[in-house]
Amino acid sequence: MLFAYTMDNATLTPLPEGAPLEEAHWVDLYRPQPEQVARVQALGVDVPTLADMEEIEISNRFYRAGKVDVLTVSLPGLDPEKTRIFGPVACLLGPDRLITVRYHAPRPFVTLQAHAEGSNAGCKTVAHLFLTLMEEIVARMADLLEGVGRELDERAAHLFDDKGVWGDALEVMLRDVGRAGEMLAKYRHCLLTLERALSTFGVGHDAKDLRSYTKATGRDIQALLVHADFLSGRIAHLTDVILGMVTLEQGITGRIVSVVAVIFLPPTLVASVYGMNFEYLPGVHSDYGWMIATGLMALSALGTLLFFRWKGWL
Repeated sequence: MLFAYTMDNATLTPLPEGAPLEEAHWVDLYRPQPEQVARVQALGVDVPTLADMEEIEISNRFYRAGKVDVLTVSLPGLDPEKTRIFGPVACLLGPDRLITVRYHAPRPFVTLQAHAEGSNAGCKTVAHLFLTLMEEIVARMADLLEGVGRELDERAAHLFDDKGVWGDALEVMLRDVGRAGEMLAKYRHCLLTLERALSTFGVGHDAKDLRSYTKATGRDIQALLVHADFLSGRIAHLTDVILGMVTLEQGITGRIVSVVAVIFLPPTLVASVYGMNFEYLPGVHSDYGWMIATGLMALSALGTLLFFRWKGWL
C-alpha cells in the first residue's frame, strides 16, 4: 500500500487521487507492491527491501545515499494478522520529501496525520516532519512503557495481597512477569535505535530551529530509557519474590509430609513389633490382643502429635 501526504499550513493532507507523486512531501510505503516501489524509485530514491532493513550491521541501518539520509529503526507494531511484532522501519529523508518503508503497522504512522498540527516541531519543512514523526513514535513508546508499568502494578498488588498467590497461580504469574520483561527488553532496543537515528539526523541537520527539537526529543528518549531500567528492576524484584513464594510453598509442603511421616512412625513400630513371629508378646494370646496393639498405635500417634503441637511445629 502507498499513502502520500502534502504539508499544508503545518498540517498533513492526503494527496488527491491521481495527483503526481512528485507533489507529496511524505510517502508512506506499507508492504509495498512492485508497482508502488517503481513509482517511488521513479523519484530517484532507492527503496530498501525488508532484507536490507533487517541487516544487523549499523552501517547498513544509518547511511547516506546521495542527498538522501537512510535511517532504519526498530518499532513495535501489528502484522496483518493483528499480532504484536517488532520490525524495522526505514526513513528516507531527502531535501524535498520523507519516504518511510515498513512491513508492519506501528501505530504512530496511523495517528501522525491527526496529531501533526499539535506537535512541537510541526510540518514546516521535511526535516520538521521527520522530527514530528519521531515525537509521535516516542509518545507511543511512552504509552507502551506505562502499559508495562500498569501490568506490573497489578501483578504486585495481587502478589502482596493478604490472601497471597499459591499453587498454579504462581506459575502463571511468573510467566506473565517474564513475558513483560521480554517485551520491555524489546522496547528498550527500539528506544536505542531511535536514539541512534536521532543522533545521526542531528549531525546532518544542525540548523538552529531544528536543534532545540532534536535535543528535546533526545531528552525524552533518555528519560524513557531510565524508566525502562526502573521497570527492569521491578521485574527482577517481582521474579525474586515469586520464586521465593514457590520455595516457601515447597517448604510448607515438605514440612507437612515430614510431620505426617513422623506421626505414623511410632504406630508403624508398634505394628512391626506385634507382627514379629515370637511366641511371648504381651496380649498376643488374648482375645483382646488386637485392641491392645491398636490402642498402643493410637496412643503413640496421639503422643507424637501433641509433642509437635507443644513444640509449635504444627
